[in-house]
Amino acid sequence: MKRALISVSDKTGIIEFAKGLLELGVEILSTGGTKKALEEAGLVVTGVDDITGFPEILEGRVKTLHPFIHGGLLAKRIPEHLEQLHQQGITPIDLVCVNLYPFQQTIAKPNVTEEDAIENIDIGGPTMLRSAAKNHDYVTVVVDAQDYDGVLAELRANGAVSKETNKRLAAKVFRHTASYDAYIADYMTNLVEEENPERISFSYELKQSLRYGENPHQKASFYVNPIGSPFSIAHAKQLHGKELSYNNIHDADAALQIVKDFTEPVAVAVKHMNPCGVGVGKNASEAFDKAYAADSTSIFGGIIAFNRAVDKETAEKLHEIFLEIVIAPEFTEEALTILTAKKNIRLLTVPFNLENKKERVISSVEGGLLVQDQDHYTLKDATVSVPTKREPTKEEWKALELGWKVVKHVKSNAIVVTNNEMTLGVGAGQMNRIGSANIAIKQAGEKAKGAIMASDAYFPMDDTVEAAAKAGITAIIQPGGSIRDEDSIKKADEYGIAMVFTGVRHFKH
Repeated sequence: MKRALISVSDKTGIIEFAKGLLELGVEILSTGGTKKALEEAGLVVTGVDDITGFPEILEGRVKTLHPFIHGGLLAKRIPEHLEQLHQQGITPIDLVCVNLYPFQQTIAKPNVTEEDAIENIDIGGPTMLRSAAKNHDYVTVVVDAQDYDGVLAELRANGAVSKETNKRLAAKVFRHTASYDAYIADYMTNLVEEENPERISFSYELKQSLRYGENPHQKASFYVNPIGSPFSIAHAKQLHGKELSYNNIHDADAALQIVKDFTEPVAVAVKHMNPCGVGVGKNASEAFDKAYAADSTSIFGGIIAFNRAVDKETAEKLHEIFLEIVIAPEFTEEALTILTAKKNIRLLTVPFNLENKKERVISSVEGGLLVQDQDHYTLKDATVSVPTKREPTKEEWKALELGWKVVKHVKSNAIVVTNNEMTLGVGAGQMNRIGSANIAIKQAGEKAKGAIMASDAYFPMDDTVEAAAKAGITAIIQPGGSIRDEDSIKKADEYGIAMVFTGVRHFKH
């Protein structure tokens, strides 16, 4: 190895890396701020413009896009190519160390301007990286500071970097540039408000290699969008407990999505992606009492999420039962002392004070992806009507609002029975609506009398209304829209039930 080109935006570790190369007799070419930083550290560096004979122009937009650079990068070390380099006076470049303008970090800034974003689209850097990575049989390419020590170690031990290492580094480069381009493409697509682009790319970074997936025989990993919503399980801070599992992450996300729909103090218990208990109260402790009472059996081994700080009183109650995860905006010191006495419970904090970005929901199917907007539709957005003779009372309206918030987070077919403070019964994922209704009603038991029922989709026939009436339910909220709505309305009127149509369904598959 005789010549290296170094040009980095992130200068972490670069002085030590360059010094190591110089000690091995490698000539270093550099540009702009990197050259200045290396020279200020007392290192001898050759400017790229000294090699090309052409100065940096257009505010640094053009400096490395030159045959003297890319000829040196792309030439195979074979007689025909080397002869052409000799004829043109080009010297081969054996190592490229480049990282890119911080486009990702730039667009993550609040109120970033379009001009600033565009100026942080790197052109020369990705071009050099791709040239070197394509020619990895002969050129070492380094894009990650974590690889500096390994490259130096191989050079010191063997005088060269192995082909295996060069190939691994080249693969990392192409992942890096693909990710970089994905962020740019997404930013530009959003800028022109293109809803259905002909191609779509995503970039996620590895956060955690999981022990296994849904089941022990399945391998799994957790990747996150580094500029995604901070109000998410992907960016939660873990204070205590074992690493999250694949199922933990899914369930914790489900709990957090429900909590986001509430402004009043709420506690949400989730099991297998469905809420088993939701309670509202004056504070976290009271809300938890109601969520626990909603289904004290299913909450065992479940996940609890709060939208208020967990204090000593709440922590003492949580300590009494087996829970996998507790999520909250914060935990008081007293609460942490109580809860961390349990070795395995996971305690997570999420910044509830930050704005929730409206991200798209991505689901995989074999051979493809399904992409949709998140379901942020609320009762305030709906065109509400009351087709029955009786309108809901004030207390029933409060219960209907609670039921409507919860039912959209239950797997379809979904039926929820609630009062105005807590869920009483949840029927999830049945193949017919009356099946879900029967489960919710049975779970509610005697508490169904005077309660309300919420349905995520319309009633195809009046059997669900009749089941609700026989259980003592006094009000129902559902989308409406069935060709047999009139049957359900008549049945509700027959039993004196107030029924609300929202005009919007909340299927969740």
